Amino acid sequence: MGNFEPEIIRSKRKSFSLEVKRDGKVIVRVPMRASIADIRSFIEKNEDWVKKQLKKISDTPETDILSLSDNEIRFLQEDAKRYIPDKVAYYAEKIGVTYGRITIKHQRTRWGSCSAKGNLNFNCLLMLTPPQVVDSVIVHELCHRKHMNHSDKFYAEVLRVYPDYYKWDKWLKENGRRYVIE
Repeated sequence: MGNFEPEIIRSKRKSFSLEVKRDGKVIVRVPMRASIADIRSFIEKNEDWVKKQLKKISDTPETDILSLSDNEIRFLQEDAKRYIPDKVAYYAEKIGVTYGRITIKHQRTRWGSCSAKGNLNFNCLLMLTPPQVVDSVIVHELCHRKHMNHSDKFYAEVLRVYPDYYKWDKWLKENGRRYVIE
């Protein structure tokens, strides 16, 4: 597989996923019954993406990577619990959606998520990013209340509410890796 040897993890999941760790380890998560041919095909289809992620890692100096103590992470979680719910309420009204509970966690791979039941999860490390990034992630997740996908209609709704979305999404893609703490 290119210049990397992936670790395959089989579990009771329905989909395939790829993860590239900061140490360069490539993890492929697959359904329990996935065939070797299907796994190989999935890896080959995503090989360019993996190589791009590995290059980003090799180009990021270790000094650019943030290191936080458990106390600092707890502080960020408390700060996020005070800040994010008000923003969610504000944007939910603009979008015209409801939502379930809001959970703030220290996540390693996601900035936010929205469950089918409308529960929202946000990464406390968002508090280290510019406020516009926080807004863009909140809008993104709330728009999933109308469209549980990443279709053109979904992004049209995101842009209707937050016209600068792509600017701040790009910022997060370019800078977010340094905030993800292993």
